[in-house]
Amino acid sequence: MSSALGNRIHPLRNSSLLRFPLNFIRTLSSSTPSPSDAAATTKKSKRRKKKNFFEVAQFLPSWGIGYHMAKTHWKEVSYEITKLNLYKDGKHGKAWGIAHKNGLPLVDAPKKISGVHKRCWRYLPNVVKASEASPTLTSSTDSDLKVEAQAS
Repeated sequence: MSSALGNRIHPLRNSSLLRFPLNFIRTLSSSTPSPSDAAATTKKSKRRKKKNFFEVAQFLPSWGIGYHMAKTHWKEVSYEITKLNLYKDGKHGKAWGIAHKNGLPLVDAPKKISGVHKRCWRYLPNVVKASEASPTLTSSTDSDLKVEAQAS
């Protein structure tokens, strides 16, 4: 009886009717992607991952203390970094700074910066550090006073 079943299945395996649909399905599944699909995948791979606060600060001297950083969507607002509390991995932690608007400090005391783990931070290179800006201003006013004293 088993030989009778085997004899019936054997012709079905060799039939071209079953082979054609399987080969057709294989060719469809292994077809090359269209050019539009290839362009879409390259665009996705070229997208840069934005950085969180600590990933930006790690490349600045002394982890960015004294430098200005802001979120990418902020206009005219930044933080001057005053204190960092890093976790062991160097990509997480807490940060404190003085808020600035249009280059002028809003408050004197530093406050904790919120959203430091969000991936939207950037360094502001055109904002002068406070330690660099203040000595030049005082030295120019001292020299003006000396000139006035010598003139009188």
